[in-house]
Amino acid sequence: MDIAVGLVVLVAVSTLLAAAARQFKVSEPLVLVLAGIAGSYLPFVPDVALTPDLVLLGLLPPLLYTTAIRTSLVDFKANRRSIGLLSVGLVLFTTFGVGLVAWLLLPVPFAAAVAVGAVIAPPDAVAATAVARRVGMPRRIVTILEGESLFNDATALVALRTAIAASAGSVTVLHAAGDFVRAAGGGVLVGAAVAVLLGLLRRRITDPVLDTTVSFLAPFLAYLPAEQIHASGIIAVVVAGLILGHRAPVWQSAASRIAERTNWRTVEFLLENSVFLLIGLQVRVIVDNAWRSPLNHWHLIGSCLAILAAAVLLRPLWVFPATYLPRKLSRRIREADPSPPWRYPAVISWAGMRGVVTLAAVFLLPEDIPYRDVLVLAALVVVGGTLLLQGTTLPWLVHRLNLRGPSRAEDALQEAGLMQQVTDAGLRALEEHSDEDTPAEVTEGLRQRVGHQVNAAWERLGPDESDLLTPSEHYRRLRLLMLQAEREELLKVRDSGVLDHEVLQAVMRVLDLEESLIDRFDEGEDELPRDEPLRSLISGQECDHLEAAGRTARPDTPGKCQECLDEKLSWVHLRMCLTCGHVACCDSSDGKHADKHYAHTDHPVMRSVEAGEAWRWCYVDSQLG
Repeated sequence: MDIAVGLVVLVAVSTLLAAAARQFKVSEPLVLVLAGIAGSYLPFVPDVALTPDLVLLGLLPPLLYTTAIRTSLVDFKANRRSIGLLSVGLVLFTTFGVGLVAWLLLPVPFAAAVAVGAVIAPPDAVAATAVARRVGMPRRIVTILEGESLFNDATALVALRTAIAASAGSVTVLHAAGDFVRAAGGGVLVGAAVAVLLGLLRRRITDPVLDTTVSFLAPFLAYLPAEQIHASGIIAVVVAGLILGHRAPVWQSAASRIAERTNWRTVEFLLENSVFLLIGLQVRVIVDNAWRSPLNHWHLIGSCLAILAAAVLLRPLWVFPATYLPRKLSRRIREADPSPPWRYPAVISWAGMRGVVTLAAVFLLPEDIPYRDVLVLAALVVVGGTLLLQGTTLPWLVHRLNLRGPSRAEDALQEAGLMQQVTDAGLRALEEHSDEDTPAEVTEGLRQRVGHQVNAAWERLGPDESDLLTPSEHYRRLRLLMLQAEREELLKVRDSGVLDHEVLQAVMRVLDLEESLIDRFDEGEDELPRDEPLRSLISGQECDHLEAAGRTARPDTPGKCQECLDEKLSWVHLRMCLTCGHVACCDSSDGKHADKHYAHTDHPVMRSVEAGEAWRWCYVDSQLG
């Protein structure tokens, strides 16, 4: 009963603190750690110890898996060199760098000092992604940080095992290299095999409940076999997650994907917040044990701070050369991936917060290592120091360097263009598969349904100052009112007791599903300011019409759609033909005169003439540019 009460209190407190941190827009990991530290000194709070087995088996696999399944495998491959230099090269560089500092300052063997360096080397996956999401960094930086955090734990744990074996005098350089290859290669093979097997199973599962159960088992099905053959269970989990996430649209049903996303987001929220609170709750015990060591207290404090400084400073010493030196030495790398601005490696250098893996791995140090309690305290100081120093100043640094995250306006444009592209493909399929036996009202209803969907995406663009409700907003508002009335009527029938509960639940699910599909956007969501005209380029497909078209033309009727005026209609947004300069209204408008102009003239490219927008659209290839 005490354990159950403790778990309930842990989850409740961590949830409340995380909600408060989000409300006041401060770092959730930092707030939770500080609250845990304060709690560790309360007399009624029991001592808490995160055992290595609990973290490495119970917490780390699901946390890494939930990050892996939402990580783009395409983006990961595009940045694999940068991710590899960080998750392998930087971890080993930090391992020996911190180990050297610890060996010079503390009376411990060199192998034990290197083991501590391996413990401290990997930045935390949870801390990195939590801060990155809150700050709003450029997508490439977030991709690199997430990719690094997925694989660096495996490198660090292999280095830690090797250092522990070396401290016992039972390892050689050749043996260490073999262990690393076996851990990495075996982890990749096991992860890929588990992903393929689960993919074959998922293709035969249509029940979202069963599919979600399989998803919950996936990280452990990858981790346990890999560890059993002395490969890296962490790499196996990450590889399985990347493949399963990438293949989810093929291997899973839509209902299963929705259920998986919702359930794993809940699991991630609970584990992330509980982990940081648990880190803080360990502080008092760790400090008390180290304080009783025979080491002079000033020496103890100075050594811990020096190790913290080494962990912080070694990262930029590696990141900047690793970013620019390969490009200077290799023309192929330089042409394939031009050098990023110096602000990118500056932010990556400062995003080195440590977390739960460091505190769990430090307890893997053998009990007979000299000054073990001091080494544990040093790891704790690095975790707390990086969360406090880097976690609190990283948002300021990103703002100071004028690095903005993805613009919501740009994202809305990309979404609208992609929605138009896939809708056109759906309409072509409708034409292909409908025949004379297909009722006309069915095909027309399908056209209207997908047309409303794509128009809603385009209507998100346009001037913010417009007070007029677009057709999609009218539809959304009225349909929500209808659903509310329908639900109230359903509840009246339920309370009367005349129908079975199962029948009522079936109808309620239909109403709930439709409401969840209605395209609603948060009105309170702040838009990033547009410092330059909104434009977008969709890569991966060349469009000769966009290449040939200009950027602008002389409008024939500036600021108005003449056809709408002639027909006494109103428009939503205005477009201009880049061939003849004709200004006409968009597809959300009643007249749809821009489409009609293309159908009549075959002029392929139009552009938006709304304030602050400079994007173009090719009717022929369904491409933004």
